[in-house]
Amino acid sequence: MNILVVRTDKLGDFITALPAMHALKQHNPQDTIIALVAPMNEALALACGFIDEVIVDDGKSSILTLAKKLRDAKIDASITLFSNTRVALAQFLARIPIRIAPATKIAQIFYTHRVSQRRSEVKMAEFEYNLELTKILFPEINLEYKKPLLEFSDAKKVYEVFCINHDITKEIIAFHVGFGGSSDANWNLDEYEVLIREVLNQGKYQVVLTFGPDEKELYEEMQNRLHGEDVVFYLSLDGLIYFAKLISRFKLFVSTSTGTYHLASLVGTPTMTFFADTLFASSARWKGVGDEKLQHNFMIPHAKSEKEKLFENVKSALFGL
Repeated sequence: MNILVVRTDKLGDFITALPAMHALKQHNPQDTIIALVAPMNEALALACGFIDEVIVDDGKSSILTLAKKLRDAKIDASITLFSNTRVALAQFLARIPIRIAPATKIAQIFYTHRVSQRRSEVKMAEFEYNLELTKILFPEINLEYKKPLLEFSDAKKVYEVFCINHDITKEIIAFHVGFGGSSDANWNLDEYEVLIREVLNQGKYQVVLTFGPDEKELYEEMQNRLHGEDVVFYLSLDGLIYFAKLISRFKLFVSTSTGTYHLASLVGTPTMTFFADTLFASSARWKGVGDEKLQHNFMIPHAKSEKEKLFENVKSALFGL
């Protein structure tokens, strides 16, 4: 059976789809699991041993072109974890016999099985809603999955070379101060600087600041702020898989709720993560796919006094490492 799983949005959103794909492959290893992804997630999808084939949708080609790709893949059933009119219509035109998706938006008319989930109520996490959709195809499916979900045999070597190149002899605590995606809460750079210095003053860990390839200005600003400090600044230009291998060996990854946080949780790295104090953007909805015991989540309140109190709690948590 050829099973298509569709998640064509950003990095963090795609990572929430991986447990569902793993569960499908484990249910029947003879089935072919095909992932339909955005270009930014192609390399990560190809690195997952439980994904057999990857189809990339750049969002720019015609719907007919996408439909042809899907038709050529001879798909028996599809599970669309987050739908839009483009991917819904393409699957309809590709004549996929079984098409499963949440019952949201007008695009639902193009699916054979429409599932009411009401994700806005946040009765479970995003990745758990994704897992639930697989039960429409296989009611008896086992939704348990291994943690970490993604491991690399050469991660230790990548980490060791990084440490040699940057003269690192201590365990690494990483800070990723930028954010994007659906994240709408974060500390400002002054506050991050205080947190970073809190770790530096302990002298126990090496601080590494990580930046996405499009965050060069932020990279330069933090270099200016922390000039002369024992900090390694890493601008990620070596690709997503190299970055995943590298951070999998870190002691802790500190960031807001963005794609890199989800990547850290995916590869088993302990995380300290900051979320908005709203249901939509909360840790209840966007918790990582990794071991919950390794996730240290903080909801940033709107009220100034409460935010200041939380900031002191975060400082204490870093000091207690």
